Amino acid sequence: MTERATNPSPWTFDPVTLGRRECDAWAAYCRHEWPQFLTAAVGMISTGFGMNRRRTITGAWHVLRANQAWAPYPVNDPAAAREHMQRFYTLVADSGSLELAPARAARLEVEWWRVHREHQHSEAITGEELTDTLNALYSYVYDVPTDLTRPASALRVKADGPVRPMGRGGLQSSRPPPRRRTPHARCVVRRPARRDRPSTGAGVTCP
Repeated sequence: MTERATNPSPWTFDPVTLGRRECDAWAAYCRHEWPQFLTAAVGMISTGFGMNRRRTITGAWHVLRANQAWAPYPVNDPAAAREHMQRFYTLVADSGSLELAPARAARLEVEWWRVHREHQHSEAITGEELTDTLNALYSYVYDVPTDLTRPASALRVKADGPVRPMGRGGLQSSRPPPRRRTPHARCVVRRPARRDRPSTGAGVTCP
């Protein structure tokens, strides 16, 4: 039976709900359906971080703006994406949910997006490199050893599935739309996590 969290936080959350909200965000991002993306981002942040409503909505707005800055291809705005993700992670840090440096978390987040995009357009980036980049983000944000976050990173990469460009920064997957996929990385590293924390999940990422 799937464990359900009554008080969402980065350490205790409902992995099924969080996985579904992230899949909704993937689908909306790929289709550039930004109102739907914002709705999914609110759900992801509410479920995964447990911040108050004001911080949740503000954070979702910055995640939206970061993804809009990143989405165009081949010319996008990584600096704007990092700026908005830094603002998001500042909200997370100020809420006491996680202890992190927002600027560093934002750099790692957007670096994962960059490597993910290179992987989409070139075979030079391997799946292992993609997993390593995401794992660096997970391990830092949750302050968990890399060997514990790697299973979540590997499943998150696997859940993306093979994708190919479809123009204007959008993506097309060779799998069915992600809206109905089963939850993935969110379920993996919930126990054990840090020595003094009960569980962990994954960051807000949608490259």
